[in-house]
Amino acid sequence: MALQNIGASNRDDAFYRYKMPRMITKIEGRGNGIKTNVVNMVDIAKALARPASYTTKYFGCELGAQSKFDEKTGISLVNGAHDTAKLAGLLEVFIKKYVQCYGCGNPETEILISKTQMISLKCAACGFVSDVDMRDKLTTFILKNPPEQKKGGKDKKAMRRAEKERLKEGEAADEEQKKLKKDAKKKGSKDSTAKGLKKKATTATGSDEDHSSSPTRSHDGDKAAADDDDDDVQWQTDTSIEAAKQRMQEQLSAATAEMVMLSTEETEKKMKQATHKDGSTNGSAKEIPNDKPAVTKPSPYEELIGDIKASLGSAPTPTQLKAVLASSTLPPQDVMNALLEALFGGVGKGFTKEVVKNKKYLAVAVPDEGAQTLLVQAIEAFGGKCNPEALKEVPVVLKALYDGDILDEETIVDWYNDAVAAGKDSQVVKNAKPFVEWLQSAESDEEGDDE
Repeated sequence: MALQNIGASNRDDAFYRYKMPRMITKIEGRGNGIKTNVVNMVDIAKALARPASYTTKYFGCELGAQSKFDEKTGISLVNGAHDTAKLAGLLEVFIKKYVQCYGCGNPETEILISKTQMISLKCAACGFVSDVDMRDKLTTFILKNPPEQKKGGKDKKAMRRAEKERLKEGEAADEEQKKLKKDAKKKGSKDSTAKGLKKKATTATGSDEDHSSSPTRSHDGDKAAADDDDDDVQWQTDTSIEAAKQRMQEQLSAATAEMVMLSTEETEKKMKQATHKDGSTNGSAKEIPNDKPAVTKPSPYEELIGDIKASLGSAPTPTQLKAVLASSTLPPQDVMNALLEALFGGVGKGFTKEVVKNKKYLAVAVPDEGAQTLLVQAIEAFGGKCNPEALKEVPVVLKALYDGDILDEETIVDWYNDAVAAGKDSQVVKNAKPFVEWLQSAESDEEGDDE
């Protein structure tokens, strides 16, 4: 079967990979019943990823003739006698309007119909969404006969769930390997220590036989230790008398230094208490009033909020914000709480708009399912102390995060169920109830449709 490049603009490109069969037509009948049969219309439509009824109907609309496509037999008929070149030219116009991306020209597009009955093409290559001219006659036919949609959200979410399960299994296997390796190292450390103690005890007996065999055993022990040694791992502690004395001296020195510091601080404190404003001392315990206000050092949590705000002020990329969050030594939940405080602290009405606006930063902070749980818990904590106007928008915020694939329905439902089971009756949980019920009912409806 002869093939040609899809799209007239790519006709001379020898390396273009998107191809379709050359059109084959056949004139049938005579007189008023004469018709043109596009013999390979099904193969052409399959290459274009469009229903054959669309191309057949387009020919009829442009030629002002009756056209019909039989779904059972795959026969495409257009009334009248039309030559192949003319129909091929119309097919190129159809490809430009309803197949190729308006942005990159790639034919890997999908027809989408919005709730407002507008037709657009979504490109799988560049992501560009092209708006089709709704004045074209074929658009009415497409709206009445929409293309079969690919399996939607549920299957995508099922694929994400399966991928997460595989990741969990892989992480569990890695943890098990690490545990086994750690246990093996501990066992080797104990065996090596026991050998070393036994060697020390044997050396202490002072027998000539021990002295004569000691170098050999020491050499063997060093060889065994070298075989079992790993990078940066200390298998035994030096138990010699000299090492013990050195450790005792270090401990005594540290304790003595600490006692000297405590004594000095206590002496300075007493001197301050005994000093009057005029500088004289009489042994009485009077405190000198301090004119300078005490400076309170911010907590690590407050410092993290300040760092996040400072980085946001310089219009950072999500990668830069991720580096700021990763540099914190606080627990993960505190880091997530600090992120919400920095992004949305003081926000009132319009909480949802701010969440959508900063969605890319939240996505960076939520790389896996565990982080999703931290984010929901952070929203709960943030809602407990935020503006009442912002508190009302909690369910809308959850839906925005759900629609943006930042939160999965399992994470939201599990969080809500755990909160209810724990007896939490916060306003955040109460406000989230309608959205959670909607999620559960939508999922049950999808399962019913599948059955």
